[in-house]
Amino acid sequence: MSTRTAVITGASSGIGAATARQLAAAGHRVVLTARRKDRIEALAAELTAAGHEAVAHELDVTDRAAVLAFADRLDDFESVDVLVNNAGGALGADPVATADPADWRTMYEVNVLGVLNLTQALLPRLVRSGDGTVLIVSSTAGLGTYEGGGGYVAAKHGAHVIAETLRLELCGQPVRVVEIAPGMVKTDGFAVTRFRGDEEKAAAVYAGVAEPLTAEDVADTITWAVTRPSHVNIDLLVVRPRAQAANHKVHREG
Repeated sequence: MSTRTAVITGASSGIGAATARQLAAAGHRVVLTARRKDRIEALAAELTAAGHEAVAHELDVTDRAAVLAFADRLDDFESVDVLVNNAGGALGADPVATADPADWRTMYEVNVLGVLNLTQALLPRLVRSGDGTVLIVSSTAGLGTYEGGGGYVAAKHGAHVIAETLRLELCGQPVRVVEIAPGMVKTDGFAVTRFRGDEEKAAAVYAGVAEPLTAEDVADTITWAVTRPSHVNIDLLVVRPRAQAANHKVHREG
């Protein structure tokens, strides 16, 4: 069999970077995409030095023209087999009554339209591969609401619905649609970005939680789902730390 190619969005840090490392270790050629060119180029160099196949492409998933141009450049590969829609993020924690519509629009564009853009651009190649996988990294926010999360929750509900609908529409085609919905994950930038660089507010999210999930935990889950036998589809897998029973119920020490 030829080497399987996996495209990973948001690969410059956190879950995306960890997923690139684990899929590469599992034998995939990885195509790294993100807006931060320096980071994905450094990661591609790291993986190449370790004997893996990796290339980096600067990409904003909300820029449809750029996404289509990126898809055209993938003609260098015999096929695209896996798409990991990981790029996403949250902005703010304001109630619905006072939230900034611009923040909601930004979250919708990256978490929903970004997934749509990449999926539409690469779906013909995934079908032609004869054994494709579309994986969407959503969130437990896409399955349950919580106060102060309206915009992010709405966007992740959108990502969840894309996964459910696409699975129905592709029934009978050689493409699996997998959704991984992480709960509380402590990465190097998610909460800091959400609170616009306020390190104190970001730290408070994880205060007293002995072991939130790590990027590697989620990447391990993604890699496991992608590497199941072709006839096995992991429709939806929710992964949380033991300390988190629900979005609104978290055990905190002290």
